[in-house]
Amino acid sequence: MNLENYGWNKVLQQEFDGISESDLTPARVSIRNKNNYLLLTEDGEVTGELSGKMLYEIEDGLVEGGFPCVGDWVAVRLFPDEGKAIIQKLLTRQSKFSRKEAGIKTVEQVIAANIDTVFLMMSLNKDFNLRRLERYIVLANESNVNSVIVLSKADLCDEADKMKKDVLSVSKDIPVHVVSSLTGDGLDELKIYFEDNKTVSVMGSSGVGKSTLINTLAGKERMKVDNITEYKDKGTHTTTHRELVLLPTGGLIIDTPGMREIQLWEGEKGVEKAFDEIEALIDNCKFSDCSHTNEPGCAILEALESGELDEVRYKSYLKLKREAKYFERKNDKREMITEKKKWKAISKRLKKHNKYKN
Repeated sequence: MNLENYGWNKVLQQEFDGISESDLTPARVSIRNKNNYLLLTEDGEVTGELSGKMLYEIEDGLVEGGFPCVGDWVAVRLFPDEGKAIIQKLLTRQSKFSRKEAGIKTVEQVIAANIDTVFLMMSLNKDFNLRRLERYIVLANESNVNSVIVLSKADLCDEADKMKKDVLSVSKDIPVHVVSSLTGDGLDELKIYFEDNKTVSVMGSSGVGKSTLINTLAGKERMKVDNITEYKDKGTHTTTHRELVLLPTGGLIIDTPGMREIQLWEGEKGVEKAFDEIEALIDNCKFSDCSHTNEPGCAILEALESGELDEVRYKSYLKLKREAKYFERKNDKREMITEKKKWKAISKRLKKHNKYKN
């Protein structure tokens, strides 16, 4: 395999050259299962697992970035006769798409790493939801990747132009494409995002047609999809894992399971960027500490009254802003605990080392 086809570049090579161990080789994570990985190397696909040392350091919070995920580049020790590899080091991520892990714990879940563009996918049927799209836009804004909105299943919709106009009212400068994987309409517009071996990740709720899109772009069935009756309605959850797929025309794409919970991980800056017109109005309020409830000279109240600002969108902004601030407070507390745990582990290691040394 030529690793450049999988996104290997000079920046990654420079970091890899700085690794002291001489018998390691670079690999990209194609699939992550619970306890092992499928890795792409110059020698082909191999299965991999974490070294004991790396696992120990991750669990003790000593490895920034945590466990490797799909799209990550890692340094591995190959055992070619066995078709296996041991992962020794996680290379620095150029980008990541994260959310709060589903459940009650405040834990970051990295959906995909080292992606250049994220397709925020929403179908033009019962899945169409501008408020959910706003949430995806906020997540993408925090991820240091380019965002593209893909409106799928255009063949089932008679009002695609009107619905695209509705999306444009919240998408700002994010490109919007209307496509159909069945008819092929609009798919050529997406090819530009894969040029120069770029990596694209597809995000969206269950049933929006992510797997169908990837199968169409790949020219063969790489992902399980539902039948046509389910395609017509909302569809069901068909992808159960993330996978990096090399397209025959160049570039890579990562499918992801449909996300039932889309909770922010950081988000406050992402909210401000996604709702920049509201942030601009706030700056124009007469009082710097305006609560936007009953103060004179409140630009928000004036915009709501005149119809310049949509009330539903403003409520969405307030909800996401509150959520982002809440999780950032939780993250700050969690980072303090993690940092304390990290230095405790380092101190313990040093004491153990000095004991054996003496």
